[in-house]
Amino acid sequence: MMRSALSLAFACAFTSLAMAHCQVPCGIYGDQLRFEQMLEDEHTIAKAQAQINEMTDGEITAQKVNQMARWVAAKEDHATKIQNTIAAYFMAQRIKADNKDYVKQLTAAHAVMVAAMKCKQSADPATAKVLEKKIFDLYRAYEGKEPAFDHEH
Repeated sequence: MMRSALSLAFACAFTSLAMAHCQVPCGIYGDQLRFEQMLEDEHTIAKAQAQINEMTDGEITAQKVNQMARWVAAKEDHATKIQNTIAAYFMAQRIKADNKDYVKQLTAAHAVMVAAMKCKQSADPATAKVLEKKIFDLYRAYEGKEPAFDHEH
């Protein structure tokens, strides 16, 4: 009985060490999809900023305030999604310290997080354009090639 318990404990400890390089089993997620999702989030942020700016023209009504609050919440949510993708996917799992481009990738990932934060702070559409550029810069640093996305505003 004691031998079985020790065997089980050893097997559990070894399994978690063997799988510790990923938060989930490898092969489930793809880098390309993460970049596409971040660009979709950026596109939503840009749309929200445009709607917020449009609603501030003319008379402010209760309905406009309600809709603006919803667009602000959407903008915040999508910026947070980008920050979470950078932190939980790229920083925690994909950007490796032994990679020759580690500093370039780390710097580019940080720039995306900062740009997303600036989108939270502002309704200026220029912040979304900077965020999009930073996502493309991260792609270049991470993939080592030019992006070939079909992403239009």
